[in-house]
Amino acid sequence: MDGSVLEHLLTDSERDRFERDGFLLLPRALDADTVTRLLAASDHEDARYREEDGVGPHHVLNLHDLVVREDAWLELLDWPTTFPKVWGVLGWHIQLFHTQLLVTPPAPAGAAPGAYGWHQDNNRMNLDMETSPQPRVSVKVGYFLTHLPEAGMGNLSVVPGSHELGRPSVPLGEQPDGAIEVTAEAGDAILFDRRLWHAASTNCSNQTRVFVTYGYAYRWLRSKSAMQHAELFGRVDPIRRQLLGWCSTANGYFEPTDDDVPLRTWLREHLGDEAIVA
Repeated sequence: MDGSVLEHLLTDSERDRFERDGFLLLPRALDADTVTRLLAASDHEDARYREEDGVGPHHVLNLHDLVVREDAWLELLDWPTTFPKVWGVLGWHIQLFHTQLLVTPPAPAGAAPGAYGWHQDNNRMNLDMETSPQPRVSVKVGYFLTHLPEAGMGNLSVVPGSHELGRPSVPLGEQPDGAIEVTAEAGDAILFDRRLWHAASTNCSNQTRVFVTYGYAYRWLRSKSAMQHAELFGRVDPIRRQLLGWCSTANGYFEPTDDDVPLRTWLREHLGDEAIVA
């Protein structure tokens, strides 16, 4: 793992903001060259999608399972400016369990502005768990690949602090109190709690919006999409192999050995035993 991750550890003030708001904005998480590479990969996938039968100019590309498609996506797995924030929140017993590329073209004329589809992530998890508030379990890192300087551009919409409020119940066409549309520059990122109320919003601009998310969770959680990454195990380092779901035995997801979780060993060696909570 790139040693520069140690320059981007989660600070106390960042932790406080994340716990208060349920999200944390990370300016300039990606350099300009990386944004360019990822946009090229996005354009490739979007062009293929637009050739499918029935797909029109206003349809949104919603593509999962990115890391096996191009190396540009694989490189985001343990990106130095964002991955330390992930383990800073969840700890070392983690994996990548979901990836998603969203390409949102301008909406058709007359489309209703504002956010729609307010939800918390992981669907049944929100119905099957009995506690309130529920446990965090997973977080996402979202990367903004296009400039979103103002609302109305297909922005991610969130309700700060809503990760403590339970499941949202928002009538169709209405907005929850406190909702905001997140503005960002290309290359910025956002770390957010899966319980945070969030939504897509209508792209009323003349610009296509490109946004990609990487979801991280404890290793005992099933992956949200196919996540068939075995072909990568032989060509990635041990920490990436952990993040891609490798395990020595089935029980290793619940009682991990050092081979199962090399991230734990790496943190102990570089940050000391105090970095290993349990």
